[in-house]
Formats: sequence, C-alpha cells, structure tokens
Amino acid sequence: MPAVKESSVPCTIMRGGTSKALFFLDADVPSDAQQRTDFLLRAFGSPDIRQVDGMGGADPLTSKTAIIRASNMPGVDIEYTFGQVSITEPFVDMTGNCGNISSAVGPYAIDKGLVPAVDPVTTVRILNTNTKKMIVADVPVREGRVVTQGTYQINGVPGTGAEIKMHFIDPGGAITGKLLPTGNVADKIKLESGQTVDVSIVDAGNLAGFVRAEQIGLRGDELPTEIESRADILATLEEIRAKISERLGMCASWREAYQRYRTNPKIAFVSAPAAFRTLQGQQVPADSIDIVARVMAMGRVHKAFAITAAIPTAAASRVPGSVVHTLCRHSSSTVRIGHPSGIMSVGISTSGEKEHFRLLEVIVGRTARKLMEGRVFLPVT
Repeated sequence: MPAVKESSVPCTIMRGGTSKALFFLDADVPSDAQQRTDFLLRAFGSPDIRQVDGMGGADPLTSKTAIIRASNMPGVDIEYTFGQVSITEPFVDMTGNCGNISSAVGPYAIDKGLVPAVDPVTTVRILNTNTKKMIVADVPVREGRVVTQGTYQINGVPGTGAEIKMHFIDPGGAITGKLLPTGNVADKIKLESGQTVDVSIVDAGNLAGFVRAEQIGLRGDELPTEIESRADILATLEEIRAKISERLGMCASWREAYQRYRTNPKIAFVSAPAAFRTLQGQQVPADSIDIVARVMAMGRVHKAFAITAAIPTAAASRVPGSVVHTLCRHSSSTVRIGHPSGIMSVGISTSGEKEHFRLLEVIVGRTARKLMEGRVFLPVT
C-alpha cells in the first residue's frame, strides 16, 4: 500500500458573529474551481456527518470558509469570497454571502497586515465577490491591534466583545439584480399537497423567501429541535424554497433546485411579535421585538439568525403588502427580530416609495475574534 502523504496550508479560525469559519489567504488555496472545492472538502472533513477527519464543526454555522485577498480596485481594500461547505455531500456553495462571517473579515485583514491599522477605528472596505456588493466594517483598534474585548453583546454568543459596526451598502438585488425579483410584494406558491401559501421573495444581501408560520402549521416561536423533529415541516419548507428557485427561473424544475442551490434562496417563516423562550431558556417579552422569525440554513434551523436573512427581513418590513410588513410592528429606523437565541437589531436606511423605493444601507453590530492560527493538514494519496 502506498504511503499517505500530507500537505499543510496556513489557516486561521475566526468567529464572526454567531458563526465560525476557516479563513485562508487567496494565494494559499487552489485557483481552479474544482481543485478549490476538493481542497475545502478535505480541510473540513466533508462529506461526513461528524466531519471527524477535518476542521468542520458538524453544524452549518461552523462549516464555513472565507477566502481573502487585498484588492487593487478603487475604493476597495479587501476582496472576500464566502463558501458554505456541505457536511453530508461533496459540495461547496459559493452563490451567496454570510453576514456573520463578513464581520470577521475586517479584523482578519488588519491582523494579516492587508489593511493598515488606524486607532481608534479602522474602516475596512470589503467587496464580497459572491454578491458583488460592498460592505464597510468599522473595526475598533488600539495601539495598532484589533480590539476584541468590550461590552457589546449579541444574542447567540456567550459573553461580550468589542462592537464591529457593519454597513451593508445598497444590498438590494444581490443575486437577481432586483429587490423584488418577481415584481410582486407577495406571490402565491402551490404545494404538491394542493395547499397554497403566500410568499414574499426579497433579494437583499441574499435571496430569501418569507412565509407566515401559521400557513405551514407553526406558531412561529418554535425552537430548532421542535422543527427539526418534524419531517413534514422540513419537507414543506424545502419545497417552498425549491419552488421559489423554479419561479425565478433558476432551475428547470423545482425538484432540481436542492441539488443546485443549497444556501440561496433562504427560506424563513415569520409571525407577529409575541413573547417566546430562547434556546438558553430566557423569556423574551413581546414589546422588545418587532417580528418573530426563524430561518433555515442548509436544511436545518439556524440557532440564531443569519445577517443575510436579517437584511431582506428588514427590507421586507418596509414594503407594504409583503408577508413581513403585514406582521411587523413598525418603527422608524430599526427592526428588532426575535430569533431562537434572542434579539437582533437591524438599522435600515431607505429612500422613496412604491416603484421608487430603494434600500440604501443596512447596519448591524457584531463581535468577532481570532480563535486559532496555524496550519491545516490535508491527506494526499
């Protein structure tokens, strides 16, 4: 039997918001698309439900990667490519972005010397290559080093940290080029059971579909384990998600969508503000939130809430007639989303109305920090 050789590549594990990812410099990974996919699958230990022979955490929120390079483009400091690495199949989805992982890009770039550190705040201008959209990160810095300790708390992450203010600039139309890809504030989708559900399809940050929890037999405040124990609900959500792809012409048949599109479109179910209990057992009062929402991540329920689902949620809350707008408590400039781990507050800036409506900017506070730096070892036969 031939000897098994190993190669190794520099790697940093970063927590960004409620997710973790393996960060690589672009020069350290293969440039060929298929070779890059093979490389990432080996690094994460996929496909394997435990990812035991790699660095993946056996959860969609920890099976993510970020590939970084300095940019020569005017007005851009960093070019960043996001990848969602499948746990159970040999697949890496690079069709969309992850807002939580985006929050670690600025600190990583400063730490690597790709962006000069400026006290007390270093502004990092990031182009997400997946969506071709700009993100501006305001990263706290002290004496030339990224500050990680602070008093800012985000639900879903233990303890506190230094706030990184994330500005998602003009996020509308990230995937399809239109905020409302079908031109409708709500579409009717007929399920194979014969039932029809109302879905608002919104493209901002990432592509997402929103359905009323009650239309699919849910209260809206269920925790991930409750939903994941119901195969019928998971199948219904996946069918709706796939039929959105079909409606948008992303695939010839909705049955093909799962094989081609894992992270986009996202599917979320929403309900009116109501008190609920979090994963950590804390009670969230109804008057502290504007809407209750749950979003799926690679076929499983997100244990917190994806920023790239929060962006279209905030956008939809400003579109009269949308599923979200109908259920949401309305405020001036902030949308408070109740999710399984607590509350996410999203700042939103818009202009115009109806056909002149434009989503200018979405602002979210996050924390991030470096967890480990070293080399990831890959088996090569």
